[in-house]
Amino acid sequence: MTDLAPPDGFVSAEFSAGFLDHGGPYFLKAREGIPMLIGLRICAHHINYTDTAHGGVLSTFADVALSHAVYDAERPRLTPSTITLQVNYLSAARLGDWLEGDVRIDRLGGRTAYTSGQIMRAGEPIATMSGVFAIKR
Repeated sequence: MTDLAPPDGFVSAEFSAGFLDHGGPYFLKAREGIPMLIGLRICAHHINYTDTAHGGVLSTFADVALSHAVYDAERPRLTPSTITLQVNYLSAARLGDWLEGDVRIDRLGGRTAYTSGQIMRAGEPIATMSGVFAIKR
């Protein structure tokens, strides 16, 4: 395993080309009956002038993790659009850190989904997050 490789069980998310290519690479790990884990290795392009991951990187990661849980909640897949996103920063992430977005879908309604969760590093939360998404079926 190289320093940038994801932990066992994670596979490349292979999201569509565009903005997410710049913030990642992102990884997915399936879990039984609950939303997938989203993973991100903090790389040099994520680091700011304080040698920590830029807050925008963590905010984007939160949005990716929360919205992916909604996207993947039903078949055919849903099309979520962020209405609100809240991120509470608890600790910094540093170069080489492996982060996991652990998400819950709190309510999945007809046109709106409510989500929450944590960004974890080595089993400890470094941020809490919540989001509300408009969904198109």
